[in-house]
Amino acid sequence: MTKERYIGALPKIGIRPTIDGRRRGVRESLEETTMNMANNVAKFLSENLKYYNGESVECVIADTCIGGVAEAAQAAEKFKKEGVGVSLTVTPCWCYGSETMDMDPHLPKAVWGFNGTERPGAVYLAASLAGYNQKGIPAFGIYGHDVQDAGDPTIPRDVQKKLLRFAKAGLAAAMLKGKSYLAMGSVSMGIAGSIVKDDFFQEYLGMRNEYIDMSEFVRRMDLEIYDKEEYEKALQWADENLTIGEDINKEEFKRTDEEKRSDWERSIKMTLIARDLMIGSDKLKEMGFEEEANGHNALIAGFQGQRQWTDYFPNGDFMETFLNSSFDWNGKRAPYILATENDSLNGVTMAMGNLLTNTAQVFADVRTYWSPDAVKRVTGKELTGKAANGIIHLLNSGSAALDGTGRQQIDGKPVMKPFWDITDEEVKETLENVQFRPASTEYFRGGGYSSDFTTKGDMPVTIARINYVKGLGPVLQIAEGHTVELENDMHDTLDLRTDPTWPTTWFVPNLTGEGAFTDVYSVMNNWGANHCALSYGHIGDDLITLASILRIPVNMHNVEASRIFRPSAWNMLGTDQPEAADYQACKNFGPLYK
Repeated sequence: MTKERYIGALPKIGIRPTIDGRRRGVRESLEETTMNMANNVAKFLSENLKYYNGESVECVIADTCIGGVAEAAQAAEKFKKEGVGVSLTVTPCWCYGSETMDMDPHLPKAVWGFNGTERPGAVYLAASLAGYNQKGIPAFGIYGHDVQDAGDPTIPRDVQKKLLRFAKAGLAAAMLKGKSYLAMGSVSMGIAGSIVKDDFFQEYLGMRNEYIDMSEFVRRMDLEIYDKEEYEKALQWADENLTIGEDINKEEFKRTDEEKRSDWERSIKMTLIARDLMIGSDKLKEMGFEEEANGHNALIAGFQGQRQWTDYFPNGDFMETFLNSSFDWNGKRAPYILATENDSLNGVTMAMGNLLTNTAQVFADVRTYWSPDAVKRVTGKELTGKAANGIIHLLNSGSAALDGTGRQQIDGKPVMKPFWDITDEEVKETLENVQFRPASTEYFRGGGYSSDFTTKGDMPVTIARINYVKGLGPVLQIAEGHTVELENDMHDTLDLRTDPTWPTTWFVPNLTGEGAFTDVYSVMNNWGANHCALSYGHIGDDLITLASILRIPVNMHNVEASRIFRPSAWNMLGTDQPEAADYQACKNFGPLYK
């Protein structure tokens, strides 16, 4: 594996300093101020944003200020050569709108027009946005709330927030472009999300679709097409560091010790094989498997598993758990994105959350809404605190990223961090709070191991999900909220009513008292599918910005209006009902890559 996991250079942010083109005094007086503005923005973004691998985001600045179409074309040419994936125009002054615009329709773009009275940067902002809207190239407008003095090098706080929100979303879109979704198998148990919609990937995300049959896992295990040295290392690490929990299967359904050991070993081999299928392996080339060594350049993958695989072979829980986590036997590293049951739509949602935060994502069923009355009836106890209005049980077959235990900390509070900030002690504590339980053979006749843990409470989190509607296309739903912890006996009573060998997250959404967020029941009742992706932090605003870049409308969210940031054109389609305007804008402009 190379330092850069995927084929293609990491996308850069292109900074375009635009300027009043009038020579013999006007332009000359603005050159230094305009280029300084570009340099300051580049420095700010590079210092505050990182790629998935921990490297600082790189910015590319146009060689000259852009005063007309020739310099705009020169900047565009440089950006192509440098691998720019996001375009940001900055100016402290008036410039010639359509002559200085970035005309690439596929580059996410924004314009920061300096709010100063000495020179009309804000006037250029308005003029250029009008041009973008008229030409059908959506662009974000960034305008500071307070007037600054000419030449002020500081970036106001409100401008910083918009710069970061746009840049994170733009880079996420650029990272998806050109990568693959790898379907390992086909449709799992009739789940609609695992009916892979290739037009969605191609037109909305700029991705290609790759497919393999699950029999490829059998071939590679039987012929030992995997790194055998790494397998031995992984097996020893797993034996020394992972806790195997109680087998709760009925005696007649328990697998023998020999079968369980085989399941354990096969689960590790499956993990290595899935990773090789996604990104390839130089080791396989050394072994003479040149074709297999290439992989599929898959930023996202999905494993069908149930039932054609799991009726006979170990389930994919161990494989999915460790690939989605921020560490394994090789140490800490960026998570891979692998969707359970080949739910491609949830896989894309996981990738969106991961690319915006650089943290692991938790794949879960949106399993059960527990009302306060139902909890009291079943447990004899009342829900309190954040859980007082009811809880949603997020649970799935043991494939949630181990980061979801919440055993990482900042200032003593549970969090999920980018891998480069995770300590060895946090990895150790995470593993100490996870059991790998022999799989429930009523579900998984072929055995396997499922991760069992309970998420720490009081973590701000966001659940999200892309759904697909015939005639409309993709829609995104978002719910910001918190994890909560229940008293042990209450947790056990509720958890035992389903499969206790799977990881549990108790989730409560932030309520607004309106629409889908009238109460907790309404959130559950309006959720569009059986799965969700959970990300650390309240990132609904970032998801909304990314969705607008990709032209995916948002059908439900609980993000405050002041945090929502979409392209200027959305306001032209209505400011009183932003949800309706969002739908109309996405329909009007269509998929980003169509």
